[in-house]
Amino acid sequence: MQKTKHSVIEDVFALISAGLFVAFGVYLFQSQDLMVGGAAGLALLGTYAVNMDFGLLFFLINLPFYTLAWTQISKRFTINTFISVTTVSILTEQIPAFVDISHVNPIFAAVFGGILIGVGMLMMFRHSSSLGGVGIMAFYLQQRFNIRAGTFQLAVDSTILLCALFFIAWHLVLISILAAFCLNMVISLNHRPERYFPAQEKQAKSRAETDTLEGSDKRVTA
Repeated sequence: MQKTKHSVIEDVFALISAGLFVAFGVYLFQSQDLMVGGAAGLALLGTYAVNMDFGLLFFLINLPFYTLAWTQISKRFTINTFISVTTVSILTEQIPAFVDISHVNPIFAAVFGGILIGVGMLMMFRHSSSLGGVGIMAFYLQQRFNIRAGTFQLAVDSTILLCALFFIAWHLVLISILAAFCLNMVISLNHRPERYFPAQEKQAKSRAETDTLEGSDKRVTA
C-alpha cells in the first residue's frame, strides 16, 4: 500500500480544519442533548454509573488506545491524534461564543452533525490521525486486518447508544443512532484505500512489465 506523505503545514491545516468540522457537529449534538459514540460516549455513560467527572473518565478510557497507537501504529499517528483531540476539545468550548443556535430540528442536527463529524474524522484518517478512543482501534483494524473503520465504529457506537436507553429518553437515543449511522456511513463509504491504491499499483506493474519487454527486445536485437 502506498503511503501519502504530507508536509507539517498540510497536516496542521488539515487537522485544525477537521477539528472545526467535528467540534461544530458536537455542538449540534449538544444543542439537542443527543448522545455520542466512541470513547466520549463510554465516558458519558460512565458518569451515570460511577461518581467520577467526565474529563477524568475520558482520559482514563483513552490511555490504552494511545498505548496501542504508540506501539502498533506510529508515533506520528499518536502525536497527530493528540493534536486532533486537543483541537476538538478547545474548539468545542469556544464555538458557543461565536455561534448561537436559537432553534434546530433534532433530526437535522443528528444527520448534519453526524455527517460533519464523519467528514472531520475522514480528514483525520487521511492525515495519519484520529479522534482518539475507538477511532484509534478502527484505524488500526483497517490498516492491519482490512476491517472497515466505519463498520467497526458503527457496531461500537450502536452498542453504546443502546446502553444509553437506561439513562436518557428513548426518542433521543433513536435520533442519536441515526446520527451514528450518518457519521459512520461517511467513513465506511470513503475511507477505503483499496479503491484508490490498486490502480496505482497496476500502473507501476504495467510500467515494470513494459521495461522488461523493452529490455528483452534490446537483447534480441543485439
